Amino acid sequence: MRNSTKLIILTVIALGFCGIYLFHDLNGSFDYALPRRTMKVLAMVITGVAIAYATVVFQTITHNRILTPSIMGLDSLYLLIQTLAIFFLGSDHITIVNRQVNFILSVVAMIIFALLLYQFLFKKGQRPIYFLLLVGIIVGTFFGSVTTFLQVLIDPNEFSIVQDRMFASFNNISSDLVWIALFIIGIVILIGWRTLPYLDVLSLGRDTAINLGVAYDKLVKQMLIISSVLIAVSTALVGPITFFGLIVANLSYQFFKTYKHSILISGAVAMSAIALVGGQWVVERVFSFSTTLSVIVNFVGGVYFIYLLLKESRST
Repeated sequence: MRNSTKLIILTVIALGFCGIYLFHDLNGSFDYALPRRTMKVLAMVITGVAIAYATVVFQTITHNRILTPSIMGLDSLYLLIQTLAIFFLGSDHITIVNRQVNFILSVVAMIIFALLLYQFLFKKGQRPIYFLLLVGIIVGTFFGSVTTFLQVLIDPNEFSIVQDRMFASFNNISSDLVWIALFIIGIVILIGWRTLPYLDVLSLGRDTAINLGVAYDKLVKQMLIISSVLIAVSTALVGPITFFGLIVANLSYQFFKTYKHSILISGAVAMSAIALVGGQWVVERVFSFSTTLSVIVNFVGGVYFIYLLLKESRST
C-alpha cells in the first residue's frame, strides 16, 4: 500500500473519530453541547499537531527516536511556574484565576528559557547536540526538584490546584486560548513547513548534510526554536503529556517507512488526532471521567518507551 493511500486512510479515520465525538449522544442539545465539543476537538487537534510536529523534528535533529522535546525541561518549567505562582501569590491571584494571563505567562517564560539556553550553549563555538540534551536533562531535574520541594510547603487546599495542572486535561478549555494557540501554532508550522526538504537531508547526518550544502547549525537552531515554541504552546494550553509525542512519532516511522518528513509529520498528526479524540471519547463514555487521558497516554507511552529501549539494545 502506498504511503499516500495510508495517509488518506488515517485522515478519514481521524475525521471519523472527530465526528463520533462531536455528534454521539447529543440528544438534541446542539446549541449547548456542540460548541463546547467543537472547542475540545479543536484543542485536541491543535495539541496533537504541535506535539507530533515538534517530536518528529526533534528526533531528526538528535538522530534518536527515543527522545522527545520534553527532555529540554519545558514540562518541568511549566509545573515550576504554576507552583511558584501559587506558592508566592496564592490561588486567588490573577496569574492563576485568569487563564489568558496564565497562558501568556507560561508560554513566554518557556520560550525565553529555551532561547536563553540555546543562546548560551551555541554562543562559544560549536556545541554537540547531545551536550545540549544533557544540560536540558540537568535543568529539568533541577526544576522538578524545586517544584516538589515547594509543593510540600504549599497549603493542601492550594496544592489541589497545582495537582490539576500536573496532568493534561481537555475539559473546561477556554475558547479564547484555543484560538490564540491555533494562531501561534499555525504561524510556526507555516514557517517550519518550508524547511521539510532540508530535514530530509538533515536525517542523513551532519557531515552528509553539510556536504550537500545545508547550513546545518543554522537549521538546527531554527528547528530547536520551532520545537520549543510548539511544545510551550501545547503545554500551556492543556498541560504536559510526556510520552505522547514518542508514541505517535515512532508509530509513524513504523507505519510509513519513509524518509520524507512531509509524510512522516502528516502521519504523526493524523495518528495524534485519532489517539487524542478517540482516547478522550473512551475516557468520557467508558470510564465516565474516572481517569484522565494523560494518565492513559503516560502509561501506554511508558510501556512503549521500555519496548523501544529493549528493541534498540537488541539491534546494537
